[in-house]
Amino acid sequence: MAERVRPTASAARYGFTDDRADAQLRAAGWWTDNGPADGAAPVLTALSRSADPDLALRGFDRVREADESGWAALTSALDEDPVLRGRLISVLGTSSALADFLAASPGRWRRLAERKLTPSEEYASKLLAAVEEDGLSNEDAEQALRVEYRGLLLEIAASDLGSTVEPSLAHPSYGDVARWLTALAEAALTAGLALARHITRSGDDARLAVIAMGKCGGRELNYVSDVDVIFVADGDLQLATRVASTMMRIVGKACFEVDANLRPEGKAGALVRTLDGHTAYYQKWARTWEFQALLKARPVAGDAELGREYAEMVAPMVWSAADRDNFVPDVQQMRRRVEGHVPSELVERELKLGRGGLRDVEFAVQLLQLVHGRVDADLHSPSTMEALAALGNGGYVGRSDAAELEASYEFLRTVEHRLQLRKLLRTHLFPDASEKDELRVLARAMGLRPARGKGEGQLLLAEFRRHAQRIRRLHEKLFYRPLLQSVANVPTEALRLTTKQASSRLAALGYAAPDGALQHIKALTAGVSRRASIQEALLPVLLDLFADTPDPDRGLLSYRKVSEALEATPWYLRVLRDEGAVVERLAFLLGTSKLVPDLLARAPEVLQLLGDPERLAGRSPDEVATSLRATARRQPGLNASVSAARSLRRHELLRVASADLLGLIDVPAVCGALSKVWVAVLQAALAAAVRKRDAELGTTPAKIAVIAMGRLGGAELGYGSDADVLFVCEAADGVSDSDAVRYASSVAETVRKALGAPTADPALVVDADLRPEGRSGPLVRTLESYRAYYARWGEVWEAQALLRARFAAGDHELGDRFIAMIDPIRYPEGGLDATKAREVRRIKARVETERMPRGSDPTRHTKLGRGGLADVEWTAQLFQLQHAHEVPGLRTTSTVDALRALADAGLAEQADTESLTEAWLLATRVRNAGMLVRGKAVDEVPSSGRDLASVARVLGYSADDDPGEFLDTYRKVTRRAHGVVEHLFYEI
Repeated sequence: MAERVRPTASAARYGFTDDRADAQLRAAGWWTDNGPADGAAPVLTALSRSADPDLALRGFDRVREADESGWAALTSALDEDPVLRGRLISVLGTSSALADFLAASPGRWRRLAERKLTPSEEYASKLLAAVEEDGLSNEDAEQALRVEYRGLLLEIAASDLGSTVEPSLAHPSYGDVARWLTALAEAALTAGLALARHITRSGDDARLAVIAMGKCGGRELNYVSDVDVIFVADGDLQLATRVASTMMRIVGKACFEVDANLRPEGKAGALVRTLDGHTAYYQKWARTWEFQALLKARPVAGDAELGREYAEMVAPMVWSAADRDNFVPDVQQMRRRVEGHVPSELVERELKLGRGGLRDVEFAVQLLQLVHGRVDADLHSPSTMEALAALGNGGYVGRSDAAELEASYEFLRTVEHRLQLRKLLRTHLFPDASEKDELRVLARAMGLRPARGKGEGQLLLAEFRRHAQRIRRLHEKLFYRPLLQSVANVPTEALRLTTKQASSRLAALGYAAPDGALQHIKALTAGVSRRASIQEALLPVLLDLFADTPDPDRGLLSYRKVSEALEATPWYLRVLRDEGAVVERLAFLLGTSKLVPDLLARAPEVLQLLGDPERLAGRSPDEVATSLRATARRQPGLNASVSAARSLRRHELLRVASADLLGLIDVPAVCGALSKVWVAVLQAALAAAVRKRDAELGTTPAKIAVIAMGRLGGAELGYGSDADVLFVCEAADGVSDSDAVRYASSVAETVRKALGAPTADPALVVDADLRPEGRSGPLVRTLESYRAYYARWGEVWEAQALLRARFAAGDHELGDRFIAMIDPIRYPEGGLDATKAREVRRIKARVETERMPRGSDPTRHTKLGRGGLADVEWTAQLFQLQHAHEVPGLRTTSTVDALRALADAGLAEQADTESLTEAWLLATRVRNAGMLVRGKAVDEVPSSGRDLASVARVLGYSADDDPGEFLDTYRKVTRRAHGVVEHLFYEI
């Protein structure tokens, strides 16, 4: 026997360590006595980049020995083609099993020289063509299936690994590889079923559908996996069973093992059942884990219609499984039982079942899917990765948690792929730290390239431990959702709030009706459901939080109502349980406001924003308006459009109200956001009404524009404000003005009626009483009619009202022309003469006298009281009428901007305008706070009691402050502003 020599030092630099490498290199023609053969450097460099250069070289040696006549063609192709070089060498350096296949199938390497590998959608046709070739015996067909399956598997592995050797090659994602492997498995099942039907001569006597389960159902197969299936049949069951068992034998021998043990009753149950048989079993006998398994059920082969019927049958059962008694504990116990079967010495190395392994991710994701997927179809994916992404996008899992889990899951699955590729055997065991050569090869197969000072194996081991620890941490966080830390600190005995001692404790906390509070607690914690247990843990903390609000009893009652209304909302308790800030803020909102609980029951998604102040307060009003208009536009009709607009307005109203109550946004931002959303609702409703009317007429007789007036025009809306508007139209070519007005009036009435329909939300009243002639005048006029009216009949109060006019909805060009037409009216050249100025002052005095409610306190009335909104606004508007023609800054619909322009122009003292601005902002905020606290529009500051305390808390006073201090401050600010008004409005 010839003496073996170790590779020369120059050959060793290419990574060869085997003592046979020198001879193999020479036999291949890549080495000479003087070193690398001419032109061999690219191949040698590629070999050095492979996971195991020695293994790759041995593979080439075997391929050469098996096909010496084709060796020259292969070496020539390797020299010239970097794509083939990267693909083939990466496979040979990773998988001895695929090297066996190449050696046994001369010339198969040419598959990897094709620039475009076989698309996955052609796998089935390739495998079917292999088994259906004319003249093949059954045995030959099975062998043909095996060879073609391995050939396609070789292509997938080459695409997966190629970039580790040839960096210019594209690197597919883990998800791509898993989908290719799944498509190949589905194709094998299809071909195996076709061959089985041929062998059993089943014809059409038995319809049979193959339902993929597990990783195949989830489109996440490994290179070597059992493929879990369930069979459903119609017709001759005995024949269908023969077909199914024959298919399992064929595919198991040629491709992979087919496992049908997830069928009803497992191994003891019938291999094939009818659809009715499956239905009866799942309805009566199935256990929790079976519904968890069915989450991944997906028809993949056989009778497509029967498979679809099966999928439609099981889907409702899967997505209602979380309603079963003890569902969550059952799933958690199943995971513990699976982990308990792993030997203790392997638990840290088991990729699949061990601590921080793949099952940790899959169980956590599946549990969250089954719990939250009852009402969220976005979670109905059998794929772990897709479901994890959906959970992150839907807010069920933190985005960072979802991203970390996704990255770690992909890392472990890629490790699993590389381990299995070695010999194409099922394995999930990570190498021991002492197996340094195995670690090094595996790291190189993963494409890990360490920085200086750390070997590949060390880097891989560190990465594996990091990912496993992260998975375990997130698994425990998600799978065993911990309660709030503050809840965990409550002693067990303190959780049982059902005794007289509890009633005394509630009274001590400040509850005016402790017995009533106990009834709410009993209702929330009744029974043994998961919801009740979470409520039982949450309530002690909530009771303390409600006690710090102005009205604890109202807070608890509102919480009960909200909890009952959102009982079917899957994430409601999860958010409260896992987000401490949400619980604290929700308690304050419920114990302070009547409006918020009513809105929250119909817009629960806002609850998720409470834990993120930036999202709660930072959303752009323009973005909201754009979204509202787009959503409404997509609806099929007027009612649907208005309903969608109402829904989004409700969401925005609650978001703004919550941010306002929590002190996260200021008065101008509140008014601006409410005005934007109102305008967007108007735009959506008008557009829908126009579409409806135009569809009825088959034409568009006129342009329509809506002009915002009053607080809407000034972008100063409050929570209970109406929308003051004017409607203007312009006839289309060939249409008379009367027909145009008739058409526009119909549209306007439709808008007013649709928006004014009563709902539980704050009203959407479109008020057109500021139009010429008021209620007695026509609802809509043409532009020229407005021009003629204002020129002949317009009064000074109408010019004053037009100071806030701005385009809101409809035809923008028409709206702009209306604004241009009224500018000379509201900004009259030369200002107001003395007579008109006196008229403005007279009207203001009459309004204060006639409209102030009887018995109201002028020092507390936010609108008409001394130093209130009307005082400030009339003062600003008088100056606008007098000076806007010469001071461009006064040409604004905003009261605050107009006051600022007065000071800038020297028309008023800075201190005076600041006093007016302060009073206006305070009165606006107090008025808004009154609406939030009482749930209905109010103009007067409460004089005492819990309403006053609530308003004071909204304005930033603490629970320890005397609410009377707030009232004193309000009176002081408005009294100072009223003095300024007396001077500016009446004396100048």
